[in-house]
Amino acid sequence: MSVWRRWWAGGLAVTILAIAGATGAPALAADDRQATIHQRGVLRVCIWPDYYSITYRNPRTGTLEGIDIDMARAFAADLGVSVAFIESSFPRLIDNLTENACDIAMHAVGVRPDRAAHVAFSQPTLISGIYAVTSRDHPTLHSWADIDRPGMVVVVQKGTYMEPEMRRRLVHAEVRVVTALQEREREVESGRADVFMTDYPYGRRMADLTDWAKLLEPPVPVAPTAYAYALPKGEPAWLERVNRFVAAVKADGRLRAAAERHRLLPILAK
Repeated sequence: MSVWRRWWAGGLAVTILAIAGATGAPALAADDRQATIHQRGVLRVCIWPDYYSITYRNPRTGTLEGIDIDMARAFAADLGVSVAFIESSFPRLIDNLTENACDIAMHAVGVRPDRAAHVAFSQPTLISGIYAVTSRDHPTLHSWADIDRPGMVVVVQKGTYMEPEMRRRLVHAEVRVVTALQEREREVESGRADVFMTDYPYGRRMADLTDWAKLLEPPVPVAPTAYAYALPKGEPAWLERVNRFVAAVKADGRLRAAAERHRLLPILAK
């Protein structure tokens, strides 16, 4: 079942499609996606609306904001069509693309081999390594160098690349794996853990929107991961068109301006 919603953002009506259960039309024939988009008059963009600075629905205003909201609107404008934002998530990413629920996923999708087996990736727009979030009043944890010490408890989310990376890197600290949504934050805020590991946008969210969290940056990037746009596999003409857009927004400054506007310059891909 699909549910269409309308949100007003900056005076413009924005269409949101929330997907539940089976997702729509069969896959397109190879390489006719651009023609289909122009015929439809709409670029369907999958987003995760809880991704701060990337594709985030502001809870106060209900509007969508973030670098990939800006870029999706810019891409639709370049194509001469309107944009429909389709609510998705990382667990639903592959199904949404393979079942033709959207034309492209634009929510800073990490380029990973397990995903690349099922979807195609554009050239990267962002590159984020691992960052740490601790409490502002932690008595001994002031920098990245303080993390790997006896007695420190480091929380990671199960299934993220932070889990194997921290197990491999940390020698003295305890690595604690959690599964529930926002359990990392609760463990650190309560004092049961000292720090949790995340990427830059989510760490920035914690520092910006809470009164207790502090973001710790490593002295050198830790396990940097490229973030790109994900597309259905087997459509080289569509991939080439998306990559031309990525190259254009890098060259003309639109991507950098959006990164600066949403405080993501530290992870902007060159």
